[in-house]
Amino acid sequence: MITGKILRDAMISGANNISNQRTRVDELNVFPVPDGDTGTNMSMTIGAAHSELEAMPDNCTVADVSKNAASAMLRGARGNSGVITSLLFRGFSKALKGKTTAEASDIAAALKMGVDAAYKAVMKPTEGTILTVTRLAAEAAEASTQTEVPALWDEVIAAGQKALEDTPNLLPVLKKAGVVDAGGQGIMLVFEGMKQVFDGGEIVASVEVAAKPKVSSSAVGKGVFADDLMKVEDIKNGYCTQFLLHKDTGASVARLRAFLESNGDSVVVIEDDDVANCHVHTSDPGMMLSEAIKYGYLTNFKIENMHEQFLARQAQAKGLEKQAAAEEKASGSADEFVYAAVDPEQDYGFVAVAAGEGLKGVFTDLGVNAVVSGGQTMNPATEDILAAVQSVPAKTVFVLPNNKNIIMAAEQAQKLADRKVVVLPTRTVPQGMTAMLNFDPSLSADENAVNMMSAAEHVDTGLITYAARDSEYDGKSIKKGEIMALLNGKIISTGTDLTKMTYRLARSMKKKDTQFITVISGCDVSDEDAEKTTDLVRTKCGGNIEVSHISGGQPVYYYMISVE
Repeated sequence: MITGKILRDAMISGANNISNQRTRVDELNVFPVPDGDTGTNMSMTIGAAHSELEAMPDNCTVADVSKNAASAMLRGARGNSGVITSLLFRGFSKALKGKTTAEASDIAAALKMGVDAAYKAVMKPTEGTILTVTRLAAEAAEASTQTEVPALWDEVIAAGQKALEDTPNLLPVLKKAGVVDAGGQGIMLVFEGMKQVFDGGEIVASVEVAAKPKVSSSAVGKGVFADDLMKVEDIKNGYCTQFLLHKDTGASVARLRAFLESNGDSVVVIEDDDVANCHVHTSDPGMMLSEAIKYGYLTNFKIENMHEQFLARQAQAKGLEKQAAAEEKASGSADEFVYAAVDPEQDYGFVAVAAGEGLKGVFTDLGVNAVVSGGQTMNPATEDILAAVQSVPAKTVFVLPNNKNIIMAAEQAQKLADRKVVVLPTRTVPQGMTAMLNFDPSLSADENAVNMMSAAEHVDTGLITYAARDSEYDGKSIKKGEIMALLNGKIISTGTDLTKMTYRLARSMKKKDTQFITVISGCDVSDEDAEKTTDLVRTKCGGNIEVSHISGGQPVYYYMISVE
């Protein structure tokens, strides 16, 4: 049996555990495009409940804990992986409703309810993902004869870990890249953090881990970044050392943890029956490994020079100043939208997700009432989309997510809104623009939804961006920093010449019946370069095609190309 305090502390522990290791989860993403990565999205989602959980008293009930956590996670859900995580914990809320304490059977029922809700929320569930990992973990819990929660959770962890290790066999892209599913790994980190409390241990301590270079908000526009406030010499333990310890029988990892903490910092040790995943910042990696090998054999070594990482991040941060300023300027959080009651005389309203002042202006000109800042690197939370929807005083509000990783968050907002919401599953900004151009106020909401999406689906979208990491994708070796050309989400070429990559992509997208090509330039492209590139596209594509340019100001993508 577990009390509300135990469940509260377990959820906090799970949130801390994935927050500490979110960068590790982010790096499992196979696709090298810079994005709102899985670990970051899941961490921010469960982290949305962190402060509310910490504020709850020790005499709270499991019903109160699960209800508050589920509500906070639902509002704070980001990205598809974050939405699925929030739905999993919503199962706890439903199964534990009205209960003061919880038995093992209650926890098993909670997992099953969460998994069922997650599968229902995904239109075409893909096996080999977080869904598979949690489903098999829930099935193990349902079949278990354990009567105590710690023993039941051990079976959940074992089944989930086995399922995670099998994900490459279900998704060939994972096997080719030599990684497990990022979402599956993320939820296992949450479960492992919870296990530590269920077993009677302390809450996993929070370790400050930056998923990406962060800009000091007070310094945006001043050319000053947070990293500028420190120097390389300030890093005392300069080697980030990670390894997997396969324990000898009877080995005490507590003694190893004490040694690591005495000779380094930022220590994270996650242990199960057979292995311990160890992380430490140290000035002497060899000493750490020499001590660790006394407790078993080691695999999965990773030693990184943090001095070099620091310098690389500092250089990258300065290169991101323009992007950060654009994101800051275009920020569209829930606080920016003011609630408006439904006006019976206003039939339709629109909410779109887009990043960049230029794109915000385009959607506003097309009739969009509220633009939520977001995109590939900025997945807005459900509550951000909900606030935008409820700032539009229309009886029916259409939502255009304009990104495949934002659609599920929009669908969750749809369920929470106090007015009719129609989510149009637009996957790119050009699709969203075309959908808006095909709105007809004389038609019903259902007729418009069909017509707008039918038009959007005929739009080909080309993207020019950069590789965020070394990768091998679809048989292509891609180096970090290379320019990548994508067509409808698939990488088709890489190179180093931005202008050539752009006009060649546009030329390859042209069809016999193409009438319009729109080149949308991002915040890292000067107006002069954008006009030059647009002229080249016009020259190379030729014929009677109308080629136009929009200064979108979007981050991440140097150019977006729309072909109709």
